[in-house]
Amino acid sequence: MSSAIHQQGSGRGSGGFSRMTVLGLVLFGFIAFITLLYLIGAGDTQKRGNDGQAHAAANGLNGYSGLVKLLEARGEDVTLSRSPSSLETPDLLVLTPPPYFDAEEIEGILQDRAYVGPTVVILPKWFATGFPPGVENRIEEELKDGWVMLNSPIPLDWSETLPDYYAFDSKLETDEARSSNWAGFGLNGKLPSKTRIFATDTGNGAALVLNSNSNALAIQFSAEDEYGNSLDTESITFIVEPDLINNYGLADVSRAKLALALIDDAQYDYDYPIVFDLTLNGFGGATNLLTLAFRPPFLAATLCLILAIMIVGWRAFKRFGPPVATGPQIAFGKRRLVANGAGLILRARRLRLLAEPYTALSARRLAAQLGISNPEPDAIDDALRIRLPDEPPFSLLAQRLRQASKPTDILRAAQALNALTRKLKK
Repeated sequence: MSSAIHQQGSGRGSGGFSRMTVLGLVLFGFIAFITLLYLIGAGDTQKRGNDGQAHAAANGLNGYSGLVKLLEARGEDVTLSRSPSSLETPDLLVLTPPPYFDAEEIEGILQDRAYVGPTVVILPKWFATGFPPGVENRIEEELKDGWVMLNSPIPLDWSETLPDYYAFDSKLETDEARSSNWAGFGLNGKLPSKTRIFATDTGNGAALVLNSNSNALAIQFSAEDEYGNSLDTESITFIVEPDLINNYGLADVSRAKLALALIDDAQYDYDYPIVFDLTLNGFGGATNLLTLAFRPPFLAATLCLILAIMIVGWRAFKRFGPPVATGPQIAFGKRRLVANGAGLILRARRLRLLAEPYTALSARRLAAQLGISNPEPDAIDDALRIRLPDEPPFSLLAQRLRQASKPTDILRAAQALNALTRKLKK
């Protein structure tokens, strides 16, 4: 058993994995964790943006991703926002509300933006769906992600229920004989579809783009304050006919130029950054905790936490594996027990407490060597005068040991008593 204990105490236990294997596992877990954090922060765990609906993240005919790319190619600062806070931006805000949207919510947004910044509202038009299986199979190689089929148009029923200042009448009609012409900003052309939507009464707004019948396809209002007064500070632009600037409409050069002209007019030539809101289309969400962690005032605490994790990880990697096996901290045997007890006394600095027990132990040893049954100091002194007449009496040496206070004095007095024992053995 002692041999087995010795072997265990002198070797290193074998680990289940090599250091390189553990390093690979740690790196893989770290990369997976960082990837998850990135996806959360970038919003890729949210609802898919290219879902075939009419908003700035959609690639279908009814979407506005083409307008976003066109503006970016021109050097504009364009942002697609999923945060409700974008409705309060002082930049140019582009809203793309879906069909059957709540007019009261639109009214609240427009009133809140009266003193904030310019706004463009693109009205909905098309009911879009994916391709049926038969058609999809035939054009599978040409079909791209997010493409849709434009079915019947959707009549707009809430433009008339807006506040009186912003209200206008709209109409949807289809003329199979010809496409509708349009003109505005010194440009002109035709709409891509024979089905068009236009405003029959612009109310307090000014028409920016007209069709061949002088009906407005785009209207601009000056913002109105809470008292109903017109404000010249910020504008509200309604693009009644979305085919002027959606992906369907941007296939034509003249309509693409018109789309840029409408944006420039809404910017007042101040080169505002442009924010396309996606919250009205169901992509809204509160700022996640990961994003907040990397913004002041939480950034400093996040950096400290990352540094602490790196230090703990490095220490854990250096420590990985079974520790060096050692023997028991307290060895077996009387000698070790005495040594441990002596070490405890030395550490506690209580050497003076050993004087009395060592004196009694020496008295018993001397009495046994002298053949005295009662180890009294006087009896030991009388016997020592006969055996060792030249040595000092036991009572004197014992008294010196009891009175010693310094470690060196205690050691000398104890050695003197021990010398008597050795001399009697000779």
